[in-house]
Amino acid sequence: MRKQGLKLQLMSYLEIDKMKSIGTGNPVDLTKELIGCRSITPENDGAIEQVSHWLNEIGFESNILNFEEEGTDPITNLWSHMGNAGPTICFAGHTDVVPTGNLDEWSSDPFEGNEVNKEIIGRGAADMKGAIASFISATKRFVEENPDFPGSIGFIITGDEEGCAVNGTKKILKWMEDNDIVFNDCIVGEPTNPNTLGEMIKIGRRGSVNGTITVEGVQGHVAYPHLADNPIPKLITLIGKIIDKSLDEGTNHFQPSNIEITSIDIGNTATNVIPKEASANFNIRYNDNFDSQKIEKEIHKRIEDLGYNYSIKFEHSGDAFLTEPGKLTKNLSIIIEDQTGNKPELSTSGGTSDARFIKNYGNVVEFGLVGASMHKVNESASIEDIKNLTEIYYQVLKKYFY
Repeated sequence: MRKQGLKLQLMSYLEIDKMKSIGTGNPVDLTKELIGCRSITPENDGAIEQVSHWLNEIGFESNILNFEEEGTDPITNLWSHMGNAGPTICFAGHTDVVPTGNLDEWSSDPFEGNEVNKEIIGRGAADMKGAIASFISATKRFVEENPDFPGSIGFIITGDEEGCAVNGTKKILKWMEDNDIVFNDCIVGEPTNPNTLGEMIKIGRRGSVNGTITVEGVQGHVAYPHLADNPIPKLITLIGKIIDKSLDEGTNHFQPSNIEITSIDIGNTATNVIPKEASANFNIRYNDNFDSQKIEKEIHKRIEDLGYNYSIKFEHSGDAFLTEPGKLTKNLSIIIEDQTGNKPELSTSGGTSDARFIKNYGNVVEFGLVGASMHKVNESASIEDIKNLTEIYYQVLKKYFY
C-alpha cells in the first residue's frame, strides 16, 4: 500500500538522457556537476536525479522519494542500495544548499563550480556536494574492484537538510523502516573539519531547543503607572534567573550545556505607552545530562518561584546523542590519520545535522570536508581535499567488508 504523502518517481528516457554520465568517476568532475544544480532548498533542479543516475550506472537500485505534507514544500529524496545481505553501511548527505547571498560579492557564478587556485568555488562545494561526489567516486572504485563484496551499501540523500528537515531524511528513514530496510552503520558527509582535512570526526551532537518566554502585563500611560502593569522589568528578571547559573560542567564527550538569549521583543513604538506584553527568545544547546523534558523542567524550575504571569513555548530540534566509539570510528580514525597525517578529534561540537534522525536506526558518525567557508560567499573546497576524502571513503569500504 502506498504511504500517504509518498510518490515513487521513475525517470523517463528523456530525463535520463539529460543526466551526465559518471564517466571515470573523478570526484572533482562530479562535484562540479552537482554544483551546477541550483538546488537551493526546497528546489532540487535535478540534483537528486543526477546522483541516482550515477549510482544506477554503478549498479545500484534507486528509489526517488517525493515527500510532502500540508504547510510544507514537497522535497525530492533518494534511497539507493547495492547488495542483499548484511552488514550494511550507508553514506548519507544532502544535495540542497543555502541561498547565495549577494551575487556581486562572488568571484564567479556560484553554480558554475570554477577552479581557482586549486579550489572549486561554488555553493555547496563544502556543504556538501563535494562529499557526495567523494561518496560516489569511492563507491564506484570499490564495487568495480570488489563486485562480490560480502554485504550491502546504501545511500540516504535528501534535498531538505538546510531547510525545515520535515520532508527529508526523517521521512526516508521511516519509509525504510516501513519497507523492512535496515542498516548497521552510517557516515554523514557533513563538513566536520574546522580548518584542515582530518581534524575532526563528529560522534554525536548536542541537543537544541529554542524557547520563547512571554510576560503579560497591562497596557497604560507612562504617567499613570499605577493604572498599568509593565511586563518589561518582569521579563528582565526572568531572563536574569534563566541565565544566572550554568546548566552543568560538561560530560566525558560533551562540552557544558549553554543558554543564549537571542532577542528581546516588545513591539512598542510609542515612548509614552507601557506595553501589554514583552517576550524574549533563547536557545539552549545541551549535552547528555538532559533530554527535552528535563531541559524544560530545568527552565521552569529556575523561574517558577517568582510568581509572574508568564508562558514559555519550546521548539525542539532533537536531543543530544552519542555514538560510542567502536569499530567504525576506530577504523575511520586510523584511515584518516594514514591519509592526512592528522589524528582526528572525536567531537560533539557544532550545530545540528541529519545524524540526529539517523542515530535512531543505526550507528552514525560524521566526516567530510573543511567547513570554514560553508554558507559564505565564495564557498570552496580544496581539490586535493576532495581527492583525499574520496580515498578515505574508499578505504573505509575496504576495511568495513574485508
